[in-house]
Amino acid sequence: MIEDGFSADLIDTSKPHSARMYDWFLGGKDHYPVDATAARKVMELFPHIKGSAWANREFMHRAARYLSEKGVAQFLDIGTGIPTPPNLHQVVQQITPGARVVYTDNDPIVLRHAQALLRGTPEGHVAYLHADVREPELILAHAQKHLDFTQPVGLSLIAVMHFVTDEEGAHQIVRKLLDPLVPGSYLMFSHFVLEDPDLMQRLQDIYRAGGTSVQGRSIEGVTAFFQGLQLCDPGVVLAAQWHPDGRTPAREAPGLYVGVAQKV
Repeated sequence: MIEDGFSADLIDTSKPHSARMYDWFLGGKDHYPVDATAARKVMELFPHIKGSAWANREFMHRAARYLSEKGVAQFLDIGTGIPTPPNLHQVVQQITPGARVVYTDNDPIVLRHAQALLRGTPEGHVAYLHADVREPELILAHAQKHLDFTQPVGLSLIAVMHFVTDEEGAHQIVRKLLDPLVPGSYLMFSHFVLEDPDLMQRLQDIYRAGGTSVQGRSIEGVTAFFQGLQLCDPGVVLAAQWHPDGRTPAREAPGLYVGVAQKV
């Protein structure tokens, strides 16, 4: 089941979009020349970015499997990106066929592909909303139509909050998303750490050309997103250090910090 709030006919191909640039980093084909141009500029600054994009996705696979094996059967994934198998619902429904997943992203090309590709098991449920992470109330209202908020939910914020600035209330947005979730719910989170002001400025220039903000944060700034939660071992660490399990690669990704924490 796919529900949305946007027309896929309104895809703007004149400006780069972070979701389509991410698709280019992953070697996908669902992007436009303007996205590839911007992505190549990022790669000039960070030659390892393609490997980091894969490391980020592989962390999501491990974290989703980790929570599923702990009994979490509902997930709210914000900043989904263009579907690249295996997607979150495919990982969790392999363990729990009846798992329910709500996807959210703000790029209409993601919506177009979600309508075609995000199909779950007969027992499970998959829904999609076109919305921005800066609209937590809208996202939660939609999610409550598809998920049972009296039961634990896995909130997935994978490589999305570095596109929300402190001025936009990034940490407060995460708190709002977590507030209605019951104890026993979890946060899956990844964020690039970049403290070099010159590199940060050059990166901001690339993304802002497409209307996307970027926020540089320290490890302490990333860890602050987990305030009030109980971090699961090994805490906030580089992606390769988080539960390497032999089933999913755990490649090195400089600057990509990740963590999973429980609401208690």
